[in-house]
Amino acid sequence: MSKTLGILGGMGPMATVTLFKKVISMTRANCDQEHIHQIIDSNTQIPDRTSYILGKGEDPAPYLVESALRLEKMGADFIIMPCNTAHYFYERITQSIGIPLLNMVELTAEFSFDTCGSNAKVGLLATDGTCSSGVYDKYFELQNTELVKPDPDFQRLIMDFIYGIKKGSDADIDKLINAVQNLRDKGAQTFILGCTELSFAKDEYSLKGNFIDPLNVIAQRAVEFALG
Repeated sequence: MSKTLGILGGMGPMATVTLFKKVISMTRANCDQEHIHQIIDSNTQIPDRTSYILGKGEDPAPYLVESALRLEKMGADFIIMPCNTAHYFYERITQSIGIPLLNMVELTAEFSFDTCGSNAKVGLLATDGTCSSGVYDKYFELQNTELVKPDPDFQRLIMDFIYGIKKGSDADIDKLINAVQNLRDKGAQTFILGCTELSFAKDEYSLKGNFIDPLNVIAQRAVEFALG
């Protein structure tokens, strides 16, 4: 019997749905009963993570802990969290629960190293909060791999695109494409979709390129963990 997976979601709702579907598609199953039991807490009331990191908003950590505890009480054996920026609060969450929280950012950095090697320049497409907090930086430093971030003007394009997705409006894909080109001009050969809205956009807009999708990484590891 597989372990029960808890998804700490709502950041945003579309990213949560995307992860749920990826776990299903990556599970080898011949019938409903062979799929993984998933419990989802799509808590859309969690305050904006980037705003807090930049000193402009409410602390989301208590809300994240509350959701994690709720998933644990509902029977989850382990948790995954489809929000890169929220991993800034990873230790505060894990200190409050008694089940594992798989670290999507750390696993993505390891996947990048295994895929690209230590000599590659890897570009990061992410929120201002993820970029400024160094959520990814510390894991890439452990791998001795260079992480490249967009110039400020192109970082603003990424933020506009991400929050366009969150609003449910038509996001301008050219903004993301221009930011990718900026990273390519700086020597990046591979690009991390370091915001789960970008993971959704990759499928929605059929983006082509050498992208690493953290949602794919965490979904695959969650399936492996659940099935033992």
